[in-house]
Amino acid sequence: MTRTTLTACPTGSSGPVLGDEAPGVLSALAVPAPAGLADDVLVEVGLVDRMAPYPSPIGTLFIAWNGRGVAEVDLGLDGDGSRARHEARSGRRTIPADVLPPHLADAIGRRLAGERRVRIPLDLRGCTEFEVAVWTKALEIPRGEVRPYGWIAAEIGRPKAVRAVGTALGHNPVPLIVPCHRVVRTDGTIGQYSLGGPGNKRTILAAEGLDPAALEDAARRGERLTGSTTTRIVCWPTCRHARRTQDRYRVAFRSLREAGAMGYRPCKVCRPTALESAA
Repeated sequence: MTRTTLTACPTGSSGPVLGDEAPGVLSALAVPAPAGLADDVLVEVGLVDRMAPYPSPIGTLFIAWNGRGVAEVDLGLDGDGSRARHEARSGRRTIPADVLPPHLADAIGRRLAGERRVRIPLDLRGCTEFEVAVWTKALEIPRGEVRPYGWIAAEIGRPKAVRAVGTALGHNPVPLIVPCHRVVRTDGTIGQYSLGGPGNKRTILAAEGLDPAALEDAARRGERLTGSTTTRIVCWPTCRHARRTQDRYRVAFRSLREAGAMGYRPCKVCRPTALESAA
């Protein structure tokens, strides 16, 4: 009767020689896979998502992510509803989680605090090239500043696509991470917001140090741009340079053409030339 043996390596061989009953021997060394391993693998390759709560100035957000990046930011009353909406949109099973991974929570916190260079991978499968261009440009708007839809349209080389820019921002699946709340209507009023409407947009902008009511009052007066009588430079009103201008040196303009006729040149940082390009 043949016995299973593990013999010494013959001269010149590279390893031990297993006898006839080797499969039985190796099976005794097997251990069960950890619970949840299959889900972990599926999440890592982007076939399944996880979703966890995250605090914000407008309430608890539910953030979905996978190994490719953050896939959705949703504002809901409970995680069940947010997961159902995400599954319907993405077509991927979504597993609840108690918290975000520490590195992701830290990165999102830094982004919301105004650190634009922090890297947050995004899973934007199914989105168009135009939408991604719009969202990428929105990422350039600093915390505590706003730009009109027309600015984004001009900056991405589509100056007449103002309405399409608004539609793309309304379809942004990762609001706050991509700060579409910092984009206002071309006439300067606040406009709509996909994450709960204009009231939430005002709350977020106020949390970033802006006065939404003052912005809309200026828009109603037709004050589109702000110039400094000392530098003779004209900016978007929330540009950091404009906000440093003392009231006694501040002057408002309805258009870049009007400012140019008065001898003012456009700011190279906030680039208000888009106002005329999108007109």
